[in-house]
Amino acid sequence: MLGKGQALANTGYQAYTGPLTAGPSQLQQQAFSGLAGLTIPTNVSMTDPNAVSQYMNPYIMQVLQPQIDEARRQSQIENLQNRVKLSQAGAYGGSRQAIMESENQRNLLQNLAGITGKGYATAYDKALEAIGADRAYGLSGLQKQADLGAVQRDIEQQGVEADIRQFEAERDDPFKKVQFQQSLLQNLPLATQSYSYSQPSALSQAMEKSGGILDLYDRLFGGAKP
Repeated sequence: MLGKGQALANTGYQAYTGPLTAGPSQLQQQAFSGLAGLTIPTNVSMTDPNAVSQYMNPYIMQVLQPQIDEARRQSQIENLQNRVKLSQAGAYGGSRQAIMESENQRNLLQNLAGITGKGYATAYDKALEAIGADRAYGLSGLQKQADLGAVQRDIEQQGVEADIRQFEAERDDPFKKVQFQQSLLQNLPLATQSYSYSQPSALSQAMEKSGGILDLYDRLFGGAKP
């Protein structure tokens, strides 16, 4: 038993060479990479005219400009209809035509002013909403980054703790082997042996001095051999 225990105690430390932690999953890694590559708008100011104008331009181009173009087209149609009527009445080119065209132009300008004023007001409101949405998106993105950063930190912490446990296991291995050897000795049933000493008798002393049993026989029986 002691021999087997000694052989086991002398065995070198067998370290685990596989992964100590699971690490991030593929979906987590994709989330880390995707969020890290996003451009998150967080510094857009609602009081910056250039920034507001950039958000207004899409609405103006997509909504307001078509209304302006349509108003001008209707004004041109009305002018054409008035000229036809004046021509049929024999008044084409006269003062009446000039008045009608002037009135039509005034109506067009008023219409354009109304469309533009209302359109720019709506565009400004839409721009503020878009800026607010982008800022909220940016803050949400930052929060997501912070959350995923905490997940990354936890994963790294698991790796650090696993490395520490591995280090402690290697460090404590010699001491555990000593304890193992001590436990073998403690469990071994060794009986206590006692030793006693007795005073030699006169006969044994005489035999020692006379050279043994044969010499004593010669002395007692005069050298006669049995």
